[in-house]
Amino acid sequence: MVKKYFEHVGSFLRPEALRVAREEFTAGKISAEELTAIEDKAITELVDKQISAGLEKVTDGEFRRLYWHLDFFWGFNGIDHIQAAEGYKFHDETTKADSAILSGKITGHNHPFVEHYKFLAQLVEGRGVEAKYTIPAPSQFYFELIRDAEHVAKLQEIYPDVEELRRDIQAAYLQVINDLVAAGLKTLQVDDCTWGVLVDDNFLTAWGALQGQTKDEVRESLAQLFLTLNNDVYEHVPAGLLVNTHVCRGNYHSTWASQGGYNPIAKELFADEAAKTYFLEFDNERSGGFEPLAEFKDPDKVAVLGLITSKFPELEDKAALIARIKEASQYIPLEQLWISTQCGFASTEEGNILTDEDQWNKLKLVKEVIDEVWG
Repeated sequence: MVKKYFEHVGSFLRPEALRVAREEFTAGKISAEELTAIEDKAITELVDKQISAGLEKVTDGEFRRLYWHLDFFWGFNGIDHIQAAEGYKFHDETTKADSAILSGKITGHNHPFVEHYKFLAQLVEGRGVEAKYTIPAPSQFYFELIRDAEHVAKLQEIYPDVEELRRDIQAAYLQVINDLVAAGLKTLQVDDCTWGVLVDDNFLTAWGALQGQTKDEVRESLAQLFLTLNNDVYEHVPAGLLVNTHVCRGNYHSTWASQGGYNPIAKELFADEAAKTYFLEFDNERSGGFEPLAEFKDPDKVAVLGLITSKFPELEDKAALIARIKEASQYIPLEQLWISTQCGFASTEEGNILTDEDQWNKLKLVKEVIDEVWG
């Protein structure tokens, strides 16, 4: 059984001082060094708040990032930061058009996230908590590289051999992960929206029309590809590293990108993927029922129910949350269940539409439910 911790998915709302500093840096009013100093201060204060709230694993809130995923991709060698033809389309909004595109062969040497983690780690040293770090999944990286026709053309130009691409993605990820572990990392959380896309019939139908496949053929082929890309990495991380994953259907400015229950991809995700702790979105009907949790056959895996939304400030009813946990325990033993918010509070720098106080109230509720259900 994997030991369970009171921990947050990852991101926190950016403080106003950090928002202003980022704008001033973009406008050329302050230097990179000045921005870093402001980030350092904000992260230091955030770590103190997390420890005071009782969190046992803490993050840097993703305060040095614009996006939960793109900043990591931009840190690879062989990747350029560009503006795509359009942003990501969410239910009510479209994001900015930032993207990552190939410019050469991919490597993970000297990735900036390693130094970012070292700063976080030294903040918790000797304080009885652990610094965990979040990165996007290998499958998410591949998905960005086939985002549109421009990306696909560049991919085919630089990697005509798909097996070479697969090997380089694996090597780049393992380079960064090994560097993080050498710096002391014990828990890596890999965030992944690709599974959230594969449960959405609207996406599969549209993608199938482009590829000449049925939606079921699209789902099957992409599920196997995403599983392969992820396990290429997860199955080869250094011994002793705990690999968590977080599955999301989009979390931008309190809106969402995809919908659908886990059943169509439950075996690949819950049984076959080599993660140990799964942070799963379950805050409303868009995530479906708990029946797919029966695919958690491995008693060493944990399903963390994201029953408390990070999108809106209203607090959930504690009794209703406990009832839902009891319902989930019909399909997976209670000792393999845990609870968290459904996602972070700011997957991008814009953040969700709630206040700083709201986010800490949400985490307080998480802790209260943990204490009441699991003692």
